[in-house]
Amino acid sequence: METATAELFGDTPDREGLFPEERTLMAGVGAGRRREFTTVRVCARLALKDLGVPPAPLLPDEWGAPGWPTGIVGSMTHCRGYRAAVVARRTSVQALGMDAEPHRPLREGVLGAVARPDEQAALADLDRTVSWDRLLFSAKEAAYKAWSPGARADGVRPRSLHDIRVTLRPADGTFRAEVLPGHPEATSLEGRWLATAALLLTAVSVPASP
Repeated sequence: METATAELFGDTPDREGLFPEERTLMAGVGAGRRREFTTVRVCARLALKDLGVPPAPLLPDEWGAPGWPTGIVGSMTHCRGYRAAVVARRTSVQALGMDAEPHRPLREGVLGAVARPDEQAALADLDRTVSWDRLLFSAKEAAYKAWSPGARADGVRPRSLHDIRVTLRPADGTFRAEVLPGHPEATSLEGRWLATAALLLTAVSVPASP
């Protein structure tokens, strides 16, 4: 197995399953945030176990992205009632990005802050069976998670979601995310999306170079 995922629809007991370094990091943090932090790391360690990787502290870097064991890439996500993680061996996957959102429209004003005019116009042509505005936001989040580690490794400061253009493909549950030209790490990513009654899920996987 080269890729593994794990998901939970409820939180584990507060602080259960954390390494000492992780507990120290969560000292003084609110109970809700601690539960999110704990449960999503339980998911990550379950997924790592499926890859045969022993449990280890998963501490966030200066940007807030989780650190992974040597030779592993991964992504975590959490929203109300849902926690998940995906991991893979770097020999098969270069980067991963995953995002989950509640299936409801964005708050007023958020879409204009993250979507370009052409993206907003494209959403207006779609039916109303899906909260397309939040799905677009989620796809941008997943793409950003997959793109930003490589950019940081090259000394490039990641930019905002506004600099990632997403084209949703309703017919087949896929999307294309483009880091806009003019950025030192401009690139194009392919992803998939899924809509349930309660959740919107998006994921991007970047294959390892031959």
